[in-house]
Amino acid sequence: MVYPIGKLTVPPIYNLWLRKAEGIENVPVSRPFIIAANHSSYYDTLLPYTILVPKLNKKIHGLVNSSYWNNPITKAILEWGKCIPVFVGKNYDSEKNAESIKKALYLLNKGEIILIFPEGTRSPDGKLKKAYTGVARLVLISGAPVIPMGIIDAYKVLPRGNWFPRFKRCAVKFGKPVFLGTQKNPSEKRLHQATRGIMKKIAKLIEQEYNY
Repeated sequence: MVYPIGKLTVPPIYNLWLRKAEGIENVPVSRPFIIAANHSSYYDTLLPYTILVPKLNKKIHGLVNSSYWNNPITKAILEWGKCIPVFVGKNYDSEKNAESIKKALYLLNKGEIILIFPEGTRSPDGKLKKAYTGVARLVLISGAPVIPMGIIDAYKVLPRGNWFPRFKRCAVKFGKPVFLGTQKNPSEKRLHQATRGIMKKIAKLIEQEYNY
């Protein structure tokens, strides 16, 4: 059993702000995969865990901004969740990011699940932002399927800058697995192309356009 305490305590609380979750039948049961989701609130960071872990009983390893390791409380939570730091913005470090990709690939090879928010930061109004290519790199090198996850109205539940959730509810839609094949050394052009394809799948789930 994974996350035994978390499975008993977090989902009942989180579900108070979850209106519905659709497309769970699209999520593979017997193989590793990558979840790619849009990001507009701290609330949505645990949604994949609360929805999928009770059903799959598998660990989910989130790729998270390395700056959250600077706070001892968030660091303890991230270490407990076996998250992987990514170095973006002012903390950008290509060598450390390469190590993070290697770790994610290793975990996928072990049959576990990787969660990534390709935009890299929260959207204050729920509108999709331009995505980084890390998600495409993981998908292409591993050959694992990516599950698009659309999160609707999470920014209304817990807006950026707020510490307490509002009396709003969000919805989640899981798309069908997307297979992009395997390419060990994808070009920058291919990475951008694959990233756009993944983000367009997410955009369709949340009824938006992705024009980057």
